[in-house]
Amino acid sequence: MRIMGLDFGSKTVGVAVSDPLGITAQGVEIIRRKEENKLRQTYARIEELILEYQVEEIVLGLPKNMNATEGERAQLTREFQDRLERRTGLPVKLWDERLTTVAADQAMMEAGIRREHRKDYVDRIAASLILQGYLDCKARS
Repeated sequence: MRIMGLDFGSKTVGVAVSDPLGITAQGVEIIRRKEENKLRQTYARIEELILEYQVEEIVLGLPKNMNATEGERAQLTREFQDRLERRTGLPVKLWDERLTTVAADQAMMEAGIRREHRKDYVDRIAASLILQGYLDCKARS
């Protein structure tokens, strides 16, 4: 069973998918849009990827503040979760994504990726970290 991980941002959605055994996460792509509220093509692309990878579950990063409170971005993420569940018919679980973008940026620095190129990868790597955290937690239970 494959699981999809998503990092939902204001103009991008990072996408990662697990291997068939649900052990490792691999970044797939970054879905970009010109305007924050224009999500039709984003949903359509996610649906295409669900079919392509035979995804049965989705994990969506929930952006919490460092003190564990939820702000406006978290509310938008919950709305995205609701619409995604209705469109795909798949369960969409929320996963605390605090510091995943920071960790993704750190990984790119360690890999020697130049600062001006990091924006091309950060959301995909963050989606991988969200999904990998979920997979690791699931394996321990």
